[in-house]
Amino acid sequence: MNSIICETAGTDPKLFICGPTASGKSALALEMARKLGGEIVNADAFQLYRGLEIVSAAPSDDERALVPHHLYGVLEPTESADAQLYVKLAKPLIAEIQSRGKTPIITGGSGLYLKFLTHGAAPLPTADAALRAELDARPLEKLVAQLQQLDPVEASRTALQNRRFVSRALEICILSGQKASDLRDGWEKQTAGISSNLRGIVIQRTREDLHARIALRTKAMLDGGALEEVAAMSAISSNCEKAIGFREIRSLLAGEIDRATCEELINAATRQYAKRQETWFRREKWLEPRVVDAKV
Repeated sequence: MNSIICETAGTDPKLFICGPTASGKSALALEMARKLGGEIVNADAFQLYRGLEIVSAAPSDDERALVPHHLYGVLEPTESADAQLYVKLAKPLIAEIQSRGKTPIITGGSGLYLKFLTHGAAPLPTADAALRAELDARPLEKLVAQLQQLDPVEASRTALQNRRFVSRALEICILSGQKASDLRDGWEKQTAGISSNLRGIVIQRTREDLHARIALRTKAMLDGGALEEVAAMSAISSNCEKAIGFREIRSLLAGEIDRATCEELINAATRQYAKRQETWFRREKWLEPRVVDAKV
């Protein structure tokens, strides 16, 4: 971590703190911000939303009082957000923080948001409504089989249980006539110079430790007002609704499941999400691993 601190004091002083959910990113970001005279910039897709602070595990008011925090609770639950909107919000803010001689500490686990911010969007074909409708009408297992046939490399690094990811990878293959993995890897090579100028940490914990932290956080969330938070929300955007815990808590409030089932469903979904995040961040070779002891 000392090398990161020294290197961050260079010509482009900003630091990225990444890692899977519940790994301790917010605490480390706070520590680094206080050491570097920094200000924290959110890079979590769901912490952008107002009224979702407990479900999204946003920093507490006490934590936010210690150093300036930015891009937390800036969107209404009814608004849609994507990586392009995030970059539009984050880039000028980061530049403004740097103009004041402060160090932006960008922290979050939304890999695509971070990738768009650091490297920009890869030159991939845009979505095709007709093709997407055709793919949406087919069973997921058939989409997976086709992706494995057309592009086994991309299939091996795609969350195959996620229809949206599988459909997008297939869409790229079909529309471009090339393998999605070749296009994405080519973009990585083209942007290698960008990566060499980036400084960041990815938190790594043992699977057992991370799962234990996830379970503790889920219990604290359910005990700490998440039910009331979800109950207070009426109309929300489709991507806001994807926050882990939101649908499960709605089912609990509707009497469809009990508290124990709700808790286990949230834990399982969070563990799966953390695994996908770990896979994503392993590909980002510019991130310096920071192995954290279970006691931390």
